[in-house]
Parts: sequence; structure tokens; C-alpha cells
Amino acid sequence: MAHTYGISEVVGTSTTSVDDAITTAVSRASTTVRGLDWFEVTEIRGHIEEGAVAHYQVGLKIGFRLEE
Repeated sequence: MAHTYGISEVVGTSTTSVDDAITTAVSRASTTVRGLDWFEVTEIRGHIEEGAVAHYQVGLKIGFRLEE
């Protein structure tokens, strides 16, 4: 059976890691969008304070199946 997908773009953030920023974004999106199926990282950026990484920001496209 063929599927049709919609795509939402979100940005996850974390002070810990890129992985945590991704997990945060997917977790939050799953509370408001049904049928999440895949994600694609589109960008990684961060904030530097006093010469160290202080904050990670990860842009994601999240695919979800459109309901019949």
C-alpha cells in the first residue's frame, strides 16, 4: 500500500547534546502530530558562551502519514 506524507519543520534544543536536541524535538512533535514516521536532520547549529558550546539547536523535517 502506498502512503502519502506531510512534513513539519521543527527545531529541537538542548544544553547537553545534538542527540538530546533531536530526541526533544521528536518527543514534543509526537504530542501534537499523529502518525510520525521519520525524521531528517536539516541543520545543526549552536550557541557559544565563553569559548564553549552552551546550547545545541537541531533543525529537523519530520514526516507523518496523512490519514485516509
